[in-house]
Amino acid sequence: MAYTTIDDPSAHFQANAYSGASTQQTITNGGHSDLQPDLLWVKRRDSSYPHMLFDSSRGVNSSLSADATDVEDTTTTYLASFNSDGFTTGTDSALADSGRTFVAWQWKANGGSTSSNTDGDITSTVQVNATAKFSILTYTGNATDGNTVGHGLGVKPDIIIVKGNHGDYNWNNRHTALESLGNGYVVHLDLAGETWNETNKFTTTAPTTAVFSLGNHGTNISGTAHVAYCWTEVQGYSKFGSYTGNASTDGTFVYLGFKPAWLLIKRTDGSGNWILIDTKRDTHNVSFKDLNADRNAAEGGTAYYNMDLLSNGVKFRNLNAETNGSGTTYVYMAFAEQPFVTSGGVPCTAR
Repeated sequence: MAYTTIDDPSAHFQANAYSGASTQQTITNGGHSDLQPDLLWVKRRDSSYPHMLFDSSRGVNSSLSADATDVEDTTTTYLASFNSDGFTTGTDSALADSGRTFVAWQWKANGGSTSSNTDGDITSTVQVNATAKFSILTYTGNATDGNTVGHGLGVKPDIIIVKGNHGDYNWNNRHTALESLGNGYVVHLDLAGETWNETNKFTTTAPTTAVFSLGNHGTNISGTAHVAYCWTEVQGYSKFGSYTGNASTDGTFVYLGFKPAWLLIKRTDGSGNWILIDTKRDTHNVSFKDLNADRNAAEGGTAYYNMDLLSNGVKFRNLNAETNGSGTTYVYMAFAEQPFVTSGGVPCTAR
């Protein structure tokens, strides 16, 4: 048997559900390991507020909305600091409002320590978590079709998500499971639409262990700052793939090799919202409390999205076309709470 390479996923990813206090509030994580977030994604759950993304490369006061094409916001009252095991909110109601509920998803890169990367035609500023195969890079576009930019992972990225910070630009998501359609195919994190063949975003050239290729629009706007988040799959910690639904309460089973902590699903052959599930908001099966990455809407909770999060994957228990339509194809991103079997041979239990 091949064993996991990451025994403690909480050292690299953690979710945290918390209640607001209308003041600066320190949110401390509860995993086995301390985690200082370098990518922080926060959503207010009980009402219509944007999905807010912060990272330690752009700085604590710079936020982008995953559900919108908006320009980067530099409001100082959103987030006060990234901490050694969590973060401190500001006083804004988007992250801190008395008695309101929030969820925060956090990934570790390199503690905000960056370096210049000249592997590509365009120089990037990169920080990398070599163990979890995650990098954050920033660069300035030049609108030159086919130019490349270095990602710093040392392996081919499975997920590349790019946003132009200073204009009305989509979140462009290049997912490894779309390669069978062609390397120009993308899905937009901020849209419910189907997969698009947009070679002006990533071109038809596949990423390499050092760089990925840019088109002349969306990911490479001349003179505009961009941010990119890149991941490569790691056994027992992360999985990026696709599946086909069957429209049954005895639904499709997707093997991940770990107990999932966080799951993002998108239909690719038709319109459908991005479905976000995690184990901090839904602590028992059946899981159904969804948020939509492409919408600022409050958290939903109906049987439309029923699924079981198991010790080794996910089992769908619904007929909904956004996660389990008959013959419908989906892509997903998943991060682990616990590996199915550790490198020491210790199995995890179902919840």
